[in-house]
Amino acid sequence: MTSQSAATLRSRYVAQAASDLEENRRRQQELAERISVLKQEEALLSDILNLAERYESFADASRLPEQSVDEPAAAKAKKAPAGTTARRSASAKSAPAAKAAKAAKDGAKGKPQQPLLGDLLAELLGQYEEPRPAKELRDELLAKHPDRNPTPQVVRNTLESLVAKGRIRRHKQQHSVMYTLVERGGTDTD
Repeated sequence: MTSQSAATLRSRYVAQAASDLEENRRRQQELAERISVLKQEEALLSDILNLAERYESFADASRLPEQSVDEPAAAKAKKAPAGTTARRSASAKSAPAAKAAKAAKDGAKGKPQQPLLGDLLAELLGQYEEPRPAKELRDELLAKHPDRNPTPQVVRNTLESLVAKGRIRRHKQQHSVMYTLVERGGTDTD
């Protein structure tokens, strides 16, 4: 190997190493910013859980302090160093906090996690072979789950959502719309 080719090879290695080092430092900076954001979210979620435990004895939601759930978020936002979260949109910042706040609120109210309305309606439909109208399903839902009181429109919207997901099937008979559960694993021809 000649000294000129060795120098060329060496300069390529140096250029590649400098480029890799620059990329490494850029990625470290991104990760440091992400860790900072995650630590802020962790502190917020911890505060929410502490509030939930603190107000666990309140069975009535009206007795909960109005601003308690939002205060930690405001406090953390003020403490955040400038520019660390500038690239995140407002909705991206608030989505995890909103979910955690809702979970903390539900926990603070002492309510157990309720099954989804769509799951309850699908379960009711699974008990019948023949199509059922939304009104009958709502009446049966109210009878079996007195703690749930969805409006007829909410029941119809939920049923249509299940139709869109392919979990149930819509049947039109004269001027009525009826629903049946789609059989899993089998071929449903109708």
